[in-house]
Amino acid sequence: MSLHKPYTDVPGTTIFDADQARKGYHLNQFCMSLMGPENRARFKADERAYLEEWPMTPEQREGVLARDYNKLISLGGNVYFLAKIFSTDGLSFQQAVSTMTGMTPEAYVQMMVNGGRSPEGNRYIGEKP
Repeated sequence: MSLHKPYTDVPGTTIFDADQARKGYHLNQFCMSLMGPENRARFKADERAYLEEWPMTPEQREGVLARDYNKLISLGGNVYFLAKIFSTDGLSFQQAVSTMTGMTPEAYVQMMVNGGRSPEGNRYIGEKP
């Protein structure tokens, strides 16, 4: 029996719930492996070979190689685990998250300093403003 998830109709939002956690388990475990310096070195030396050691889906592997964080979130990735990838690449959280918005890091900072994104277009589809 499927649970009712009232949060599934928020445009542009993926909630990391139990279903997402199950879907992204191996992806997130791979990310956590990057906490070890020896694993980061192995990953950086041959990303494809290192990814093949993890029972992820082909889509998850390709998302990692492309550094497509939005895709990885849709495939069960949790941004706090994905942070291990962009940290391995030498990116700050701010730099990586800006790529997820299509903004430059500077534009992203300005948006956040100015109060964040507008709620317009980002409400529940069934919600009345």
